Amino acid sequence: MRTKLFLSLCFIGVMLSCNKDRLPNDEANNNNDEPSNFHENFGDAITRTFIGNVIDINGNPIENVIISIGNDDVLTDDHGVFILEDAQVNKRFAYVKAEKDGYIHGSRAVVPTSGTNKVSIMLLEETVAGSTTSGTSETIAISNGASVSLEGDYIKEDGTPYSGSLDVIIHHLDPTDEAVSLQMPGMLYAENEDNEERMLQTLGMLAVELRGSGGEDLNLAEGSSAEIKIPVDASLLSIAPSSIPLWFFDEAKGYWIEEGEATLVGNNYIGTVEHFSFWNCDIPAEAINLCVTVMNENETAFANTKVTITSATFGTRSGFTNELGEVCGLVPSGEVLEINVYDFAICGSNIIYTSTIGPFNSDDSLTVIVEESSNIIHETVTGTFTDCNQNPVTNGYVVITYGDQQFFDMVTEGVFEINMLRCSTADNFSIEAIDHDNLQTTGEINYTFSTPETSLGNLISCNDITEFIQFNIDGDTGENVLIATNIRATFGESDNTNSGSGNGLNISGQGEAGTNDCFYLFGNLNDAPHTGTYDNLDYQVQDDTGINIGECIGISQTNNNIIYNVTALGDVDEYIDINFSGDYEDYNGNTHTISGVIHVLRDSLD
Repeated sequence: MRTKLFLSLCFIGVMLSCNKDRLPNDEANNNNDEPSNFHENFGDAITRTFIGNVIDINGNPIENVIISIGNDDVLTDDHGVFILEDAQVNKRFAYVKAEKDGYIHGSRAVVPTSGTNKVSIMLLEETVAGSTTSGTSETIAISNGASVSLEGDYIKEDGTPYSGSLDVIIHHLDPTDEAVSLQMPGMLYAENEDNEERMLQTLGMLAVELRGSGGEDLNLAEGSSAEIKIPVDASLLSIAPSSIPLWFFDEAKGYWIEEGEATLVGNNYIGTVEHFSFWNCDIPAEAINLCVTVMNENETAFANTKVTITSATFGTRSGFTNELGEVCGLVPSGEVLEINVYDFAICGSNIIYTSTIGPFNSDDSLTVIVEESSNIIHETVTGTFTDCNQNPVTNGYVVITYGDQQFFDMVTEGVFEINMLRCSTADNFSIEAIDHDNLQTTGEINYTFSTPETSLGNLISCNDITEFIQFNIDGDTGENVLIATNIRATFGESDNTNSGSGNGLNISGQGEAGTNDCFYLFGNLNDAPHTGTYDNLDYQVQDDTGINIGECIGISQTNNNIIYNVTALGDVDEYIDINFSGDYEDYNGNTHTISGVIHVLRDSLD
């Protein structure tokens, strides 16, 4: 299973809220008599762009989820991805909600950056923990000991009494679980009883929803209460106070609000609540907003790079940089902190930069310079993206898979450029481009990095095209060629330069009638089996160790410097993927550059 990682762009993490059951008129939103001016902390109204994905607990995408930011909304596609451009948010606070029948409402709050904001939300299914009946006292528990004790008096959303049977939905979130940052409500950003801004350190959360026999959302009747029990992981007991504030997540506002307290009894916090929501046992702290930019010595931004901030008191928060190398979030004020930058999981998740920073007493920003080494390589991946008619895609994105991690980047007017770090031990990646307007995709295509820049040429999103050969001669001023018909691709027979090898690779294609477009590639893979992955095959015709290529204008067999990266060589009816680039001399002695992609189905030798 691929892990789809978009961990929080703000260090506080992804949020997920199940509160469909707020008190009428928001009576529980504030314990003070005076109206809250908490929203003034959010700053001026601005517009920002968001791209994100929604997954289930197994990491699978969920389609047709309603995503809303303010008054704007959109549905996720079959990859679970959404794009919202120019959404109205605040300078220090943006709130993204996700809703689909059968799942607890999801959401995410971030401190927005000036670049594209990436969001990931994991939705939890509405799993019934038990059932009860109005007028009956009942305790409903789940396997880890988390529970809710009900008195039996309930109301509907309109405030009228409810009578009859009901289901109780319970989810406990353990802060030591790696998935909690994708599941928990809010961004651990809160309003305390004095209307003051706080960040939170959670020791455990409990979500409770009540559902009537007709599917009605229910809550506790006025004057009624319930006791909740939230287990505390053994590793956290040493920092767990004997009593702790309780906070509920307000789904309309997108942040936590202090209400009541819980007492530690054994390894459980026990408290009394008067309405249901996502309840949280947290230690509060004053916070500031910190923005970090990660780049190299040449001021090239590193996108999709993991950054962590560690506080000796409040633990570690993590996030991934956007295309500008930026990541922002709340950190505790007045504390010395440790910042770390990491390489990818496929590279071992090693720390490639570490430093002590702070203390910070007001909002601030800093730039981190990561020095490149023999093990850490900066890559730039570029390309264009067109539809079936070769018009630039204006509403789409690309999905890059590197190891088991996936990242999503937007396409701007048919062009994309991605800057990222990779390790020297892993130079293969894949990419898929999706056209939202036409609901078309390129399918997943495998590549090898051509350090320092990998030009993918033009990607075509056209579901009617199952295989293609695409190449460009002489860059912006030259010719773009797409061949999607009359393609033949075989592997396992000898070619005309090394008979009997059994490793011959032969690929050819002829353009549609009326065009002169054609392509052929023939050669041998050195001592290669009939399946496998082959990297960095150099063009060396003289000693038959490479592949010969012709694009029907005539490539001579001298003065050629074309590099072929064979990244997939499947069985019959599976894909052969090759990307290539370099320069060559034609038969007239003219020098040209060429770059291209081969994504073709392997045919049988018969």
